[in-house]
Amino acid sequence: MSTPFKLKVSPTAIHDVLVIEPKVFGDDRGWFTESFNAQDFALATGLSVVFVQDNHSFSRQWTLRGLHYQLEQTQGKLVRVVTGSVFDVAVDIRKDSPTYGKWAGIELSAQNHKQLWVPAGLAHGFLVLSGTAEFLYKTTDYYHPQSEVCLAWNDPTISIEWPLPEGMTPNMNAKDLAGLFWNAAPKF
Repeated sequence: MSTPFKLKVSPTAIHDVLVIEPKVFGDDRGWFTESFNAQDFALATGLSVVFVQDNHSFSRQWTLRGLHYQLEQTQGKLVRVVTGSVFDVAVDIRKDSPTYGKWAGIELSAQNHKQLWVPAGLAHGFLVLSGTAEFLYKTTDYYHPQSEVCLAWNDPTISIEWPLPEGMTPNMNAKDLAGLFWNAAPKF
């Protein structure tokens, strides 16, 4: 039977963005962890979520993906890294939230096994810190490209402190380079 002691849950600068740390069992052979258990997640967080889609991306160092969100079919995301490390960021774009306009960031890596719960209504993105990284995320709704929005990664209103080397511009695709600045981006 599952127990609530398998997960450590910690808050971030945004009240409902949570760092999830699963219990890792290791010995000289290696290690084992449950990457997700619905019962333990609900007991530890108080949230009952249903995931409908799993995504897996591979990226090279200094690639920045995001900051993405969908106006329709909004997605809650449970994200983790299985190879390498990333700096993962969530931005609160919910007008009625006490942390509206704030961001929270954390390093997720294959070594630390940390996960981040990003509820629906937040923009999300990440910067690859290691030579390469594989990033996995579960979503509570399906991808809806017609309503996808990208918030500018370098918006001065939000002022995310990306851990980039001095003077470096991250590797980004055209969609992410065309991200909207805070005042032009639609909010919830």
